[in-house]
Formats: sequence, structure tokens, C-alpha cells
Amino acid sequence: MNRALVKRVVAAVAVLILLIIAGAIGYTIAQRSAPADSSPATAQPSGKKVLYWYDPMTPQQHFEHPGMSPMGMQLVPKYASAGGGEEKNIVRIDPAEVQNLGMRTAVAKIAPLADTVQVPGTVAWDQDLAVTVSARTNATIENLYIRAPFTTVKAGQPLAEILAPEWSAAAAQYFALGDAKSTEGRALRGAAKARLRALGMDAATIRGLHDGSGTITLRAPVAGIVSKLDVQQGQQVGQGMPILSINGLDKVWVEAAIPQAQGGGIAAGTPIVATVTTLPDEIFHGEVEELLPEVSTATRTQRARIVLDNPRHDLAPGMFADLRIAGAPGVPHPLVPTEAIISTGPDTRVIEALGDGQFRPVLVKTGPSANGMTAILSGLQGGERVVTSGQFLIDSEASLSGALQRMEAGDAQAPASGSSSVRADAMPGMAMPATSASGGANSGASAAPPQRPASKQPASNAMPGMTMPAPSGTAGMQR
Repeated sequence: MNRALVKRVVAAVAVLILLIIAGAIGYTIAQRSAPADSSPATAQPSGKKVLYWYDPMTPQQHFEHPGMSPMGMQLVPKYASAGGGEEKNIVRIDPAEVQNLGMRTAVAKIAPLADTVQVPGTVAWDQDLAVTVSARTNATIENLYIRAPFTTVKAGQPLAEILAPEWSAAAAQYFALGDAKSTEGRALRGAAKARLRALGMDAATIRGLHDGSGTITLRAPVAGIVSKLDVQQGQQVGQGMPILSINGLDKVWVEAAIPQAQGGGIAAGTPIVATVTTLPDEIFHGEVEELLPEVSTATRTQRARIVLDNPRHDLAPGMFADLRIAGAPGVPHPLVPTEAIISTGPDTRVIEALGDGQFRPVLVKTGPSANGMTAILSGLQGGERVVTSGQFLIDSEASLSGALQRMEAGDAQAPASGSSSVRADAMPGMAMPATSASGGANSGASAAPPQRPASKQPASNAMPGMTMPAPSGTAGMQR
């Protein structure tokens, strides 16, 4: 019994000794693998000078000393460039990475913007060639020779025979004086003819009168297409009532909606080139007749009335046409590809490539755009090389490095010793912790955020520049 108890005690002591030895070995390995006792934020690779510390989430905030940011983020140092000082607003990227990303650039050239507008249009009748044949007196349609709309007619072709008592009485009087030989008789005949004209009978109708005929023939005044037929045979018409309308097709109108932003160089007389899908090999030429003084509030477009030559009558009302309108060239400005523009609401900028992996964001004011190019009204002088592909990656890097904030703030400088460099508008809409009157908070100050002990090192797999606040520690941080 005693022997069994002794064996158990000896086994327990042996296990305890093994655990102690294993713990000592693990502690020794951990101590040897840990880096030297130094703060991660104060480490300076290759002896580079630290300009300031910043929060990766809010790079516009600059701090004089390492530690934790007001948002609980580990501050990251910003080092000076190899030349001994930091150039303003410059973003540096390894040229090998630039090549791997396939970045493309283009040179800003000074030239007038060729504002060629391409818009659709609808063919319509040219109302300047429209003629309406109407009843100029009370009459009855005795015979109607045109029975359907869109019938082609020639000038002088009979359209209808009407029975008009008033016209017939005047015509009978005119024919009764046809054989008059005396001066008085010829004067009466002239007066009778003037009466026919006063009743609304045109010269062609007067020439077509026949003695003894009870009807009067109406003839086409011009050649064209009967676009509208308003009566039927046997119908009674009153004075002034339209009978039919004739439209010419030698010219047609095209109604187009010009975007308000692209209508600056378009005016009456601007040349037009039109094509239709039904006649792909045909090109029709014309010009803008008038820009109607009305802008649609729904589409922000202005209607344009365009006249096209149609000598072979290939164009018909209702056709869909593609229009190319060459606007007047504007004032020369630096032109850059539209894809190079970065718009962020109130600001618009481009990324200028300086060479050797150096880039700089430039605030610009843009003008009109056409054919994939945008005019730069201010910000570029011409000759600069701008990034057209991959500029958003550089823009993000510029935001993280604080280049955008320095550019927008008007070349802001790094913080001076003993003063706070946190901008009041660093985080719009978010209150920042108050600082003391001396510009910094020492250890134990209630307004200063906690700082991790210098002996604590971030895990190797932690997010660069980001550590969680330590559960304890009273070290202060000066801002």
C-alpha cells in the first residue's frame, strides 16, 4: 500500500518537473525570437528621417510622436525621401509595379475641341413646300379625282370638279361678254374677270373654264404628294374649308434634339451630314435652318429644324436618320482623354506622370467633351503627361499618403515641434478629442488616448499600421 502511494507521488513529481522544463524551454525560444525592445512606430529603416506620424485611415491627420490615433489605430511614420526632403504632392510608385499594372499615359495637347455632335432625327414634311387647296366659296364636290392620300400629282393636274353657284353665275357673265367688240364691252369683260378673281378663282381655274359647263375644275397648283385629303366625292364644303394638301419632296425637314451641353457651337447654317439605315450607301447634305427657342425640361435638349436636299425623293416622312453636326471650333485649350478625368463631386483632377515612378495629382477645371476628349480650362498648361489607365490606384495612394490633402490645403507643411498638427476638418462631421492648451498631453492626461507599451510588439500577421488598444497602459501621446 505504501509502495503504491510512493509510486504515485514520484510520478506526479516527475510530470511537474517535465512541465516546468517545457515552460522554460518555450519561454527561452520566445525571448530569442522576439525583436529588440523598441517601439514599432519609432523604428526608422535605414536611418531615414521621420517627418511625422499619421493614421492610415485618416492620413490628413499628422502627429509629432508615435502612439495611438484618436480612432484607436497605430500611427505609422512618414519618412523623408532619399533626396533629404519630401517634394510636395508627389506620389512614388516602384517603376516595376507601374509596368506590371499596365498604366497608360497621354500628352495634353493644346488644340480646339472638334465638337462633332451625333444625334438621331426624324424626317418630316418641309412645310415651306406645303400648299393647301381649299373651297373659296360654298360648293359641292361633283367629281373627286384624288381618292387616297399620298398620291403623286403634277402641276396643273385636275384634282376635283365642284359645283359652285356663285362661281357659275360669274363665269356665265364672263363668257357672255366674250364676243364684245366695243370698248365698253371689253371693259365689262375685264370687270367680270376681276370678279372671278375676287371670288377666289385662280388664273389656272379661269383658263380652264368652259362655256356652258355647270362645274368648275380645280387643278394642282404645284407638283408633289397629296399629304392630306379632307373631303369625299359628293360632299358639300363651305367657304374656306380645306379640300386637300400638297407637299413637295425636293427638300425635307429633319427634327432633332440637341443636348444642351453640346449646342454651343451649333447655329443656323451649320452643315449637316445625314444617313439612313435603309440607304446605307447614300449620304444626304443639308444645314440647320433654325434652333427653336425652347429647351425641354425633361431631357434638357433643344429642338433643331434641319433642311436636307432630297432630289430623288428617297427620303420619306417618318424615316429615322443619323445626323452628324460639325459645330464651330472653339478656343484652343489643353485636351486630355476623358478617361483620365477623376471626378469626386466638388473636385476634378488628373494624375500627372513625372517619370521615374513619380506621380502628382493636379486639380483641374474641365470644359466641354467630344469624341473622347475633354478640354481643360485651368490646371494644365499643355505638354503634361497624364495617366489614362490605372489612375484610380495612384489616386488612392495619393489619398493615403496625404498628397491630396496637401494639394487641397494649399501646400500644408509638416507639424512644428511642440504644436498640434491635427486639422479641424480632418474628419467632417466627427468630433476629435480636445487637446490641452500646451498643444500636447503628457502621461496620465485624461484627454489623451492610451498608448501601447513599448515592449509590446504587433503580431506578424496583423494589418500594417493597425493594432488594437492594449487593455492596460497609461503612457500618453503628444499630438
